[in-house]
Parts: sequence; structure tokens; C-alpha cells
Amino acid sequence: MSSTSTTTETYSVADIEIVMRRVTADLVMIASSTGAITEQKARDWGHDIELLAKNGYLKKVDLTLLSFGVEQKATCFEVNVASGELTMSRPGGVMWPQVPNPVLRITISHTSAYDAAAQAKLAPKLNINWVESTADTSHRTLAASANRDYASNGYGMQRKDFSL
Repeated sequence: MSSTSTTTETYSVADIEIVMRRVTADLVMIASSTGAITEQKARDWGHDIELLAKNGYLKKVDLTLLSFGVEQKATCFEVNVASGELTMSRPGGVMWPQVPNPVLRITISHTSAYDAAAQAKLAPKLNINWVESTADTSHRTLAASANRDYASNGYGMQRKDFSL
């Protein structure tokens, strides 16, 4: 007995670009409201996230605002390629606070396809020199709050927010 299966992707590079514009808009708004990084740095993050997504390497992005090392707010963007179940939301939402000694930490999780060869191929195209992280992104000290989704055809990002 044998069986076969096929899968098809129901999204294009243009769909990824549409979704990533919304994610980058969130990053820029967060940078602006917290003052923790420049808007250009947020755009550089957005560029690299989009590049990873277009190449099929992006799994999840976690952004955390810390004050003196203590989590204040966080957002997690998780790739969803079955986004027929998602609806398109507008970027933005709750303003992020200005806190003393602000640090925005971004952690990117990638797919298993992002091996050494893929890293070497993309490295010259990335705006940021990314390094390995062992940061805890469980946000145990924060409560889950509003969620929003960004989707275009079969490609989407589920945004989950956490706050004090």
C-alpha cells in the first residue's frame, strides 16, 4: 500500500510584503512611542524580518520592552501560512509606554531550513548582525492582552500582546 500527498502554497511574495508592511509599521510605532530605539533601527529590523519571511525562514518574532531589565510589555508575531483563518487588522493598537532606562529586545525564531548555508547566503543582505539568544520569551510576568492578525491570502502573522 502506498500513499502520496501534495501541498500548495496559497500565497505569493507580494502577500508576504503586504503582511510585513503592517509588522514593520508596528515596529516603527513602538520605536516612536517608547523612544528605546530609532525609527530607522525599527525599519532595519523590519527589512531583515521580511527577508527571512520571503525566503521561508521566519517562524516567530518576539519584541519585549524592558525597564532596568524588567519586562513591561511584549508582542509576539507568529507566522501562519494557513491564514485563511485570519482576518486583516490595521497596525497599531495600544501605545507602548515610555519607561525609565528603556530597552527593546527583539528575538527572531527561524525554521529548521535556516541552516548554515542559508545563513551564509542571506548574511550580506541583512541590515543587522544577528546573534544567538537565550532570552526567555515566555512573558510569565506579563498578562496576555489584545491580539490582532495581519494576513494576505494564505500568508499571515498572528500578533499576541502582553502587558503588566
